[in-house]
Amino acid sequence: MNLDTPSYSSVEMLHDKLVLNRRVKILSRLVAELIPKRARLLDVGCGDGLLCAKLQSLRRDITVQGLDVLVRSHTHIPVEAFDGSRIPFGAGSFDVVMFSDVLHHTDDPLTLQREAWRVAAPWVLIKDHRRKGFASSQRLRFMDWVGNSRFGVALPYNYWTEKQWETAWRQIGLRPKQLITRLGLYPPPADWVFGAQLHFIALLKKCDPAEQNYFPIQWSQSGFTNDLPE
Repeated sequence: MNLDTPSYSSVEMLHDKLVLNRRVKILSRLVAELIPKRARLLDVGCGDGLLCAKLQSLRRDITVQGLDVLVRSHTHIPVEAFDGSRIPFGAGSFDVVMFSDVLHHTDDPLTLQREAWRVAAPWVLIKDHRRKGFASSQRLRFMDWVGNSRFGVALPYNYWTEKQWETAWRQIGLRPKQLITRLGLYPPPADWVFGAQLHFIALLKKCDPAEQNYFPIQWSQSGFTNDLPE
């Protein structure tokens, strides 16, 4: 399938016009505020790399590398191919490993998060969905199909609940340091349907799962960064 010249339906054209550029702008700004200075960042499942290119324009001090199963002929950042499960870099190769709306496209999100734990030194940043609220699965499936089906992206519709995310992070040894749950990715009134409760950004720090003192994770409803204890 040609990943660079997809055919567009009217719904897809509307999505790109109203959502895509807004999403890149908002996410790049939020990520720019979260990652450390002079970070080496690996974007797993980066697509064409537009998000990281925008991020790098805001943060000239960082370096970025993309990774994807489907490498497009034109990308905004350097992108390497991988098999979707094993990240082809050594332990501690990057300061930040990022997944932006990637893990719900995999059959086994836990495996990739374990790989991120191995490669990161010490941060993992996840932008994804949480299955919460009325008809959340149906709303997420619709968004996913509109945004990704034309690119040949796998759509297993694997949306986790808050409990599933928390359990995985504790098993792996990832401690949430900051959570943002009100992102405003869609213009109103669409954000009332497709935004509220369904999206989050988590900045997680590696730790030894055997030594963690667990605490309740507060999934903030305010839309602002929620600082969590060390």
